Amino acid sequence: MRASRVLAVTVTAFAAVGLAAPMAAATNGPVNVAVNPESVHQGGTLKVTARGCGHGGTVWSNAFPTTSLSAGDGTNYAHARVRNNTTPGHYHLSVKCSDNDRIATHKFTVLAGNGAQGGLGGSMGPNSTEMQVGGGLVAAAAVGGAVFLVRRRRTSHAAF
Repeated sequence: MRASRVLAVTVTAFAAVGLAAPMAAATNGPVNVAVNPESVHQGGTLKVTARGCGHGGTVWSNAFPTTSLSAGDGTNYAHARVRNNTTPGHYHLSVKCSDNDRIATHKFTVLAGNGAQGGLGGSMGPNSTEMQVGGGLVAAAAVGGAVFLVRRRRTSHAAF
């Protein structure tokens, strides 16, 4: 009799946990959507964060291609690169979780022109002015070396 009671309580506990697990895994959709920075230049990158998408999701807008939202508990994020030819102005982005039909939106602004090109670390080539100055310095060094070699006097008159 005691064993059957223990068995019944154990089965009931496992059933309660088993039925509660899908409800715990379900989400209410994206909440607390944020964009950093709020204003971005054409061709710039936005970081979109949201909470409530345990299985990831998608982020989309007219200003950038559809991007995947990371999966995991806590804060989900995505990096979206604004197209270079996006018209400056105010835009909305939409966030949708993979496991929910709810859609959350957030506003951001696209600014005209490219941002500063700092930090490229030598990945940009020299411009025409730099090439002309460099060419002039090389030519001056060549002329100076030739003049030095022609005017140099022999220090020894040894016969060969």
